[in-house]
Amino acid sequence: MNVILGVGGGIAAYKAAELARALMERGARVQVALTAAAEEFIRPLTFAALTNRKVITDLFAAKSAEETLASSVEHIRVAQENEVLLVAPATADLLAKFAHGLAPDFLTTLYLAFTGKVILAPAMNTNMWNHPATRDNVGTLAARGNYILPPDEGLLACGTTGAGRLPDPARIADAVMMIGHPRKDLEGEVVVVSAGPTQEAIDPVRFISNRSSGKMGYALAAKAAARGARVMLVSGPVNLPEPYGVEVVPVRSAAEMRDAVMSHLEEATIIIKSAAVADYYVAKPSSQKIKKTAARMSIELDPTADILAEVGRKKGDRLLIGFAAETQNLVQEGRRKMETKNCDMVVANLVTREGTGFESDENEVTLVLRTGESIQVPRMSKLEVADKILDQALKLRLALYSRT
Repeated sequence: MNVILGVGGGIAAYKAAELARALMERGARVQVALTAAAEEFIRPLTFAALTNRKVITDLFAAKSAEETLASSVEHIRVAQENEVLLVAPATADLLAKFAHGLAPDFLTTLYLAFTGKVILAPAMNTNMWNHPATRDNVGTLAARGNYILPPDEGLLACGTTGAGRLPDPARIADAVMMIGHPRKDLEGEVVVVSAGPTQEAIDPVRFISNRSSGKMGYALAAKAAARGARVMLVSGPVNLPEPYGVEVVPVRSAAEMRDAVMSHLEEATIIIKSAAVADYYVAKPSSQKIKKTAARMSIELDPTADILAEVGRKKGDRLLIGFAAETQNLVQEGRRKMETKNCDMVVANLVTREGTGFESDENEVTLVLRTGESIQVPRMSKLEVADKILDQALKLRLALYSRT
């Protein structure tokens, strides 16, 4: 996907650098255009280094006659080469110019020439955001088919608290991929994804957990939504922004995760169990904080419910994808899990492999299929791995449809 990132002149402009990187991590090719006001907050060189592309800052920046002729139609060329125009931050000034068709610089001229999808992420002072003029401009732009990503609420740079903060760059990037994604091959599917760890209480301040970050599950949820599915993400405690367009169901314990997954089973068509659910829970957690002593302490543990096996027994014609985090015998353990849990596919990975285990941004997996195949997915970002998993899920789903 080719994306123009237009950066307006607000304090949130510094977040646009992280946004550019997040878009590229999701496979987008990014062309940055800065307003003159944006250059007061962040320099073009930052974006040039990140994107390895020229940053456009002026409608008439050329020197020679030939360059002047080329730059005079650059807004047309850039408009034709890209599918999505994202403006973040979209300042009150830019919103007003877009709404009223004013074109004094490159970005506003580009906006008028652009025929693809336009996504605006406003960021400004709360009073400016709530002003009737701004609200009217936003309404006008939305009515014309522009996608508006409402600002978050919180403490702003000006010291006030309220709506006006630019949303998390990762969440904006997810929105861009969802809105602008060229493939909508999962439309009509309802995907339930479980992600992250669970926490099993020992006492009010301690718990048993594991090193799962939830990144793989969140990548799957974001990609499934981008490809047109309705997605419910049952998430254990993680430190990740919610993917755009995804219904997030927060849980903490294995029991809570089991109840949440089962409550959505009936409406699901595809279930992806990527969560690292605790195998045991504390049989009798203390109601008070346990004080440290010199004596050895023992904790009695009972096995948690096997959510994957229960879903496997009740899945019917739904597609079930499990995960196997292993330290050895990858394919054999993946196939054993597929058979014993009645999965249609198991995503197996070696958690001991450097740079692709827990908490990493990349993964290297083997897809073990019910058909008997084993497909090796080489090391790549977890977002790219998510697409590979969904590609195989779609093939299995279509094969299932053809038999019914």
